[in-house]
Order: sequence, then C-alpha cells, then structure tokens
Amino acid sequence: MEHKHQFNAAGVCEICNQTDKIYKRADASLALSSKKKQHNHDDSHDHDHDDGHDHSHDMEGSTFQLFLPAILSLFLLLSALSLDHLIANDWFKGWIRLGWYVLAYIPVGFPVLKDALKSIRKGNFFSEFFLMGIATFGAFAIGEYPEGVAVMLFYAVGEAFQTMAVTRAKANIKSLLDQRPDEATVIRDGDPILIRAKEVKVGDVIQLKPGEKLALDAILLSDQASFNTAALTGESKPDSKVKNDAVLAGMINLKSVAEVKVSAAYEDSKLSKIWEMVQHASSQKAPTELFISKFAKIYTPIVVFLAIGIAFLPAIFVSDYVFKDWLYRALIFLVVSCPCALVISIPLGYFGGIGAASRNGILVKGGNFLDSLAAVEEVVMDKTGTMTEGVFEVQEVVFKDGLDRQGILEAINLLESKSTHPAATAIHQYVGEPNHGLSLTDAEEIAGHGLKGRVNGKTYLVGNVKLLDKFQVEYPKELNDLVYTTIAIAENGEYVGYLTIADKIKEDAKATIEKLHALKVRATMLSGDKNAVVQYVAKELGIDSAFGDLLPEDKVEKLKESKSRSSIVAFVGDGVNDAPVVALSDVGIAMGGLGSDATVETADVVIQDDRPSKIPMAIAIGKKTKAIVWQNIILAFVVKGIVLLLGAGGLATMWEAVFADVGVALLAILNAVRIQRTDYRDKVK
Repeated sequence: MEHKHQFNAAGVCEICNQTDKIYKRADASLALSSKKKQHNHDDSHDHDHDDGHDHSHDMEGSTFQLFLPAILSLFLLLSALSLDHLIANDWFKGWIRLGWYVLAYIPVGFPVLKDALKSIRKGNFFSEFFLMGIATFGAFAIGEYPEGVAVMLFYAVGEAFQTMAVTRAKANIKSLLDQRPDEATVIRDGDPILIRAKEVKVGDVIQLKPGEKLALDAILLSDQASFNTAALTGESKPDSKVKNDAVLAGMINLKSVAEVKVSAAYEDSKLSKIWEMVQHASSQKAPTELFISKFAKIYTPIVVFLAIGIAFLPAIFVSDYVFKDWLYRALIFLVVSCPCALVISIPLGYFGGIGAASRNGILVKGGNFLDSLAAVEEVVMDKTGTMTEGVFEVQEVVFKDGLDRQGILEAINLLESKSTHPAATAIHQYVGEPNHGLSLTDAEEIAGHGLKGRVNGKTYLVGNVKLLDKFQVEYPKELNDLVYTTIAIAENGEYVGYLTIADKIKEDAKATIEKLHALKVRATMLSGDKNAVVQYVAKELGIDSAFGDLLPEDKVEKLKESKSRSSIVAFVGDGVNDAPVVALSDVGIAMGGLGSDATVETADVVIQDDRPSKIPMAIAIGKKTKAIVWQNIILAFVVKGIVLLLGAGGLATMWEAVFADVGVALLAILNAVRIQRTDYRDKVK
C-alpha cells in the first residue's frame, strides 16, 4: 500500500512515529496468532469449542520472531566484548574489530535507520528513530563501538517489549469480547450439520448444546433457555430467555439443548460491533495524549539543537575543551531525551483503561471519555430503567362508582396499544390483549403527558395529572400525593378514575449511590414520573437531589443547573429518549446497551447490562487510568531530567542514558499494564 502522510488533530504524523510502528507491529503479531489459530482449526475439528482455546504457543512464536534480531545482536556484542576484555589475542583490532561491531549493530540498527530514512523522506526529520540513529553513529565516530551497539540493542529490546505489551493488551481485550466459536451446528433438512460460522446465513436454525457458545446473533426458538452472558456484560450470572427473545453471539447455553434462528450475519453481530468500537476507541485521543503529541513535536527538535550546542559551544567557554568528550556528552543527551516512555506508555495506558472497562461490561468509546469520567463531579440520572427495573405492574384500579369498569379498561388498553411506554405494557399485562373490535380514531401521544384518542365515539385522556391539567379536567388533588406512579383517566372531559403502577428499585441501586458518594460524586435524579414517586425513590437510595414531573425541555434546564455548579457532569439514561440531555452532558452513559444498536451508537459510554453499580466502576477505572498515566509522565520527566543534567556535566555514561530511555519506558509500560490487572468490582477509589 502507498504510504500516506496523515496528521492528527495535534498536527503530529501518526504514520511515521514510533507509536504507530508499535501498534502496527502489535496488530501484525495478533493477526499472526489468529492465522495460526485458524490453521489449527482447519486441520482438525475434533476439539471442543466451548470456552476458548489456549493459543499461548502462537504468541510465543511471534514473540520469538520479535526478539530474534536483538538475540542475534546480543550474541555478537557479547562475543566482541569477550574478545576485547577476556580472551587474549592480537588480531581483534582495526577494521576487523570495527566490522565485528558493525555486524552486531546491523540486526537492531538497520530497521531503526530504515524507519528514520522513511520519516525524513516524508518530512518528519526529528523522529525517535532519527535521535537513535545520530546518537549511535556518533558513538561509532568517537570509537565507542560497544556503547553504540548497546544503545541500539536496548532500544530494540525496549521496542520489542512495548510491542509485546500492546499485543497482549489487544489480545486480552479480543479474547474477552470475541470468543465466538469458528463453527456452528446448523439444522439442514432435519439433520444437524457442522459448518463454519462465517458460512451460516440469516434465517438458518442453529442447534446449541449445553455448554456451547453461540456464534451469531439469533432469536430463541425453544420455549426457554438459560445463558451465561459474561462475554457481553462482564457478569457470569445466568440470564433466562423465553421463546422469541433475542440471544446474542458470545452467550453460552447453560442447560438443555436449544434451537435459535440466526438474525444477523457473523460480521454484523453485536459482539463484532462492540469489538470494532473498542478497536477504534484509540482514535478518540485524551487531552493528555494530544498534549504529549504536541510536546514531542516541539521537544524533539529543541533537544537536537541543544545536543549540538553541548558538543560545540563549550569550545568558546572551556579552556581545556576536548571535542570527543563533549560530543560523548551530547550523544548521552540525545539518547536520554528520546520520548519513547511517553509516546508509548501513555496511549497504552488509555488502551488498557478501555480494555479494563470492556472486561467489566463497560464500553468506553475513547481515552478522552476516560479522562472525563475521572473528573466527574456529578452524575445526573434518569429513574425508570436506570435506578429502577423499568418493569411496571398495576397495583390498584380505582374508578368512580356506577361506571362500566371493564369497558373503560378495554378502551384505555386499546389506546395504550399506540404507545411504547412501560406503563402501556403494564396495562396490557393487567387487562389482556387489546380488543381491536373497538373503534379507535384520532390517537395522539402528547410528549411528557400521555395519550388522547376516541374509542367507540368517546374521547379518552390517559396519562399523568399534567395531561388533565392541560385539558382543564378537574380531579382529586390527593392523586398528587400517591407514592405509586399514577395513570389518571378522563372520559369525555370528565375525570373517571386512576390506575397506579409500581416499578421495583434495582438491587444494587443503593450501593451505587453509596459508592458515588465515596468517590465524592454528587447524585441527582431527573424524571418525567410523578414527583411524589421520584422523591420516594430518591429518599430510599440516598440521592442528593431529585426532580419529578419533568418534560424533556425541563430536564435540559435542570442539567444546565447541574453544569453551573459542577465542572464535569455525566448523564445516565437510555441514550435515545433523553438525546438532548445526553448531548448537553460531558459524558453520556447509556444503560442496557446490550439490546439497543441506537444506544451503542449515540452514547459515549455504554453499560452493557442494566446494573447501575457499573457507573461508579466506570468512574473508578477512569481515575485509575488517569493516575497511572500521570505517574508515567512524572517518572519519565524526573528520571530523564536527572540523567540529562548528569550527562551534560560529564557525570553519566551511555549506560545511564540507556536506562533513562529504555529502562524508564519499560517501567512505564509495566505500570500501564496494571490498569488491566486491577479488580474494580469493589474499588471506589
């Protein structure tokens, strides 16, 4: 493919620098492992596909290839040092000695010099490769052959470790998110046939045995089944499904044999989309990443000119100036100043944070949102479906005496068939299937109020008390004080009665608020539900402030009030109905994204199950990621600053310079890896 010079928002080329090289090598290594895995599957289909394969040998093979140049160079360097200092001889000198060290240099130095040349040809003169190239050339020029080779050798080893860390980070995320089997048992002409999952078509029927993992999104044909959804939600708790429910790729059948009908192609499954989003999440740069990119763009040329100054300016001020000594100091300065520890460990840190979130069933769409989560001061949340189950049941039905109770119920049940609100579902479950034999005309849904329509010639209003206020219908004021959600009913402009429906608070909702408070995050609830209900739920959970009876535009105003007192505000809702509020918030968090493509597309953070306890967990992951990123920045600057001063003063050798560059980079990478290894389930700090 033709090389295209591309610049990011910070004006830094992302093709020609070391970060891009590391990520490309990691992708290539991951692809090599995948090809080996695929090859092994093609050879034999006798093994079990159920719960993931151990392909560590594939990774080991690619790791050996990664370190092979360094191993060869190390062997040649050690043999040269032995001939220099341990084995007496009179022939290892002059051109022979130089040639031997050049041979040791080529395996690790040639790829870096090649990358430096490519960068220069594309206009990027001051790349990390260029710094290493001139530093090692200078070492050879003053006769420091071993140190010239050692600098490039350790640089290559560090680069290999960096590649391995990124490869393993990506492999871990991929293994967590996409553990689909390569094959599926399809029913053809009544017989089960094992075929490749990518060859299964939409509409095919798959037979799923207990313990088997589903390869494609589908609809359950069996009466009922139980699934482990850990690959999608991060939770291994069984999820019961009934006939016609959606079942997704990655779910594991737990009990009896089940049959499902494929609803989406292999590449279009929910799991594929989530994996693709995580892959692309690195393109959403955090401010810290953009700062480092800008910093490296300015910093590297300054360092080169400072090194030139260290080599030549002392000739003016120092009486016993020796060019070789000052050039050596300048070379140390160049090696130390290479920003590898920053340009690799920081993106890896954010990628690790995204991976840690994915492992816990939280999809974060970029490092910038991790930074925002870390700084959240207030979480504004919807009530229904976020802190409550969103599954309503009718509690009581109260009508005026002498009315046709059943007739009114059938009329409002038919009218509610035009609504998707959870209250409509509760009424359907209570009354039964709508009677379509009745005449329904002029049905209208009034946002934030309820429904209006004509059934068998009578005009009905069905909704909250604001709907009755809107049409100037008088009703008993005690309706406002009922703790349950109230559905008021009017017939031909006259109040006739009400239904109450109740929603269950989620079992982890109270713990969620406690953890938010432990993180020093304020909690606010906004809801279109009746204020008495909202205040009751807020009191039960310990929410700081709550507002009910809100229309969509009222929620926007309340969120603006939250933003006026808190610098970073997150909104948690369904991601679709609350689109204006999500757009206004600093971080839009969608609950229950597992079943909603629209939610996955619109939100900044998607909680793949309905558990509100994932909200403080997402904030904790953001805080941990940001803390480790800044630890790495401080570590790199402090160590490099000390060795730079020592090197300029002649008190540090090239070996200290190597530690300040490669050593710090490796320490920073190991620190970044901790993000993925942390258990966030009980962490709130």
